[in-house]
Parts: sequence; C-alpha cells; structure tokens
Amino acid sequence: MTATREKPARLIGGPGLLLVWFYGVMVVGAVSRSAYQIATEFDRAPLSYVLSAVAGVVYGFITYTLVRGGETARRAAQVCCAAELAGVLIVGTWTLAEPSAFPDSTVWSQYGMEYVFIPVLLPLSALYWLRRSRNAEAR
Repeated sequence: MTATREKPARLIGGPGLLLVWFYGVMVVGAVSRSAYQIATEFDRAPLSYVLSAVAGVVYGFITYTLVRGGETARRAAQVCCAAELAGVLIVGTWTLAEPSAFPDSTVWSQYGMEYVFIPVLLPLSALYWLRRSRNAEAR
C-alpha cells in the first residue's frame, strides 16, 4: 500500500502568477541595489541601505511562499505581506517627516515613489489575492 501525498494548494494560479513575477522583480531590484550600495558607500546612508536589504529579503520570502503553496505558506505570506505593508507605511511616512534621517532613499522611501509606488501596492494586492484565493478554495 502506497501512501499518497497531497500537493499543497497552488497560490500562483491566475493573478497569483503576476504577483510572483512582480515580487521576483522587486527581489532583484532591492537586493542588487542594496548589495551595491552596502559594498560601495555604506558609510553614506547605512540606515537606507540596510532597509533596502531588508525589503529584498522580505520580497524573497514572500516570493518563495507564493511559489511553495499550501495553507502554511499562505499564512506565512499573509504575515509577511502585512509586515511589508507596515514597513512601507512606517518608512514612507518617516522619509517624508524626517528626510534628514535618509541621506539616500530606500526601496520604501516615500511609499515606493522611485518604484512607481509598487512597494505600497504590491502587499495590498497580495493580501487581497491571498484572502480571495483562500475563500474560493473553501467553497
């Protein structure tokens, strides 16, 4: 008798595939930008560059959980997307209220203005998709 394992429910069907693509692009953008800045000019704006690196790691984890699928991955992605949204809102507001604290911008500066506001729109879209796809799966 062979035990069969159920595959985790996919999270990247339909619009979820577009989310994975956007998160993948953001991983490359945030990680490459922060890696270069940390390696070449870290003393100029360490907070900005570390925050960009953190954003890249968060984007990478969300991409992984979306591709992995399953209920545990869905919950992890929801927590990370909520944390990402909080980070964008906190850092975005901080960069507007105290620009001198950021001699150089981060991925989340001014709510992601340099990235066409994708950093603030992406977690909102992902949270909506994760909730919607869960409700559709429950039916």
